[in-house]
Amino acid sequence: MKLPVIKHLTQFIEDNDQDYLIETIEVLEALTEIPSLKDEELDVIGELISNMYGALEVNKMTRDGMEKKEALNTFMQRVLGSIDK
Repeated sequence: MKLPVIKHLTQFIEDNDQDYLIETIEVLEALTEIPSLKDEELDVIGELISNMYGALEVNKMTRDGMEKKEALNTFMQRVLGSIDK
């Protein structure tokens, strides 16, 4: 996951609508079922999906009243904490 990408996608959600990201995730997940995809291609799709889910989570935290910067930091702390375990 890349914080600048999540931050950019979070701004996209604010400017437009989270439904765009949700539908894009659905399309990307459907693409992962293509048997001829190479591992590298699947990795890129997986990274995109992860960043989009991250942006949706940050957006949810901001809708619940948290400042964007704090929501981004909280989310990344959770991600890093789960990696350390």
